[in-house]
Amino acid sequence: MRGWQVRELGEPADVLEFGELPDPEPGPGQVLVRVHAVACNFPDILLCRGTYQEKPALPFTPGLEIAGEVVAAGDGAAARVGDRVIGTPPMGRGGYAELAVLDAASTLPWPEGMSAGQAAGMFITYQTGICALEHRGRLQAGETLLVHAAAGGVGSAAVQLGRAMGARVIGTAGGAEKCEVVRGLGADEVIDYSAEDVVARVKELTGRRGADVVFDPVGGDIFDASRKAVAFEGRILVIGFAGGRFADAPTNHLLVKNYAVVGVHWGYYRQMRPEMIPAWQGRLDELWAQRKIDPLVGADLPLDQAPEALRRLASRASTGKVVLTP
Repeated sequence: MRGWQVRELGEPADVLEFGELPDPEPGPGQVLVRVHAVACNFPDILLCRGTYQEKPALPFTPGLEIAGEVVAAGDGAAARVGDRVIGTPPMGRGGYAELAVLDAASTLPWPEGMSAGQAAGMFITYQTGICALEHRGRLQAGETLLVHAAAGGVGSAAVQLGRAMGARVIGTAGGAEKCEVVRGLGADEVIDYSAEDVVARVKELTGRRGADVVFDPVGGDIFDASRKAVAFEGRILVIGFAGGRFADAPTNHLLVKNYAVVGVHWGYYRQMRPEMIPAWQGRLDELWAQRKIDPLVGADLPLDQAPEALRRLASRASTGKVVLTP
């Protein structure tokens, strides 16, 4: 099969190598999947750099979420040959290739009616969103949800999920084009952070109360702004650090304003509470069937353009999910 490998750590454009790789073989409980689409995620960039929380042994293949068709199945697998599935390959044996394996716990049905790009790109982003908003953030109908980087992959999912949960959604994005994308996702209000003061605008839109829940996949300066924009007894959900800086959370400010800073690392649920994954997926399948969510694919590139796909992701030039198709 053809695929990408990382043999040394560094920037994706420098260390990703494309070529012929051995076909993987499914072990007990695993399925072998012909990849129809693989979604690109910011952790793929961090994996190449060696700065992600998990560090697979070299050489490894990135690609955290795929959609495809089962072509072989081991004993005890969760799907049969011919089934269309989505899931997360084992770390380091990822989906930037024509074939990939999925473990039984990571094999789920491809939602009926979704394109390959949507199916590949919805799993981690929408699972992260439902985990963050419903499970960790306890978002309630009628509350105000502030979503940063709302035109991106996890941000666009959070906008749609927040609306589906009955919240008033304020999205932030940079530039008129991305702001229009966020409006199209259903946000009630959109703030152009390249032209407006986010904190002042949130205060204005909420009668100076602030946002009940803040969904922050950026960190750094955005987290600093979120502390000022969150409401009394609000919750700031720490999703990631696309901004490149780990922000500080001064405990005196938390105490005085009575808000919570809540970590959300969806990946650990696969180890610590794996029963949550299919439960959340069932919830997402219901929302998809009702068309209350509609995964946004902003770019669909050939598999051999993985470095370009990750460049777009790193530069924040993309909207929605960036996917690769073999």
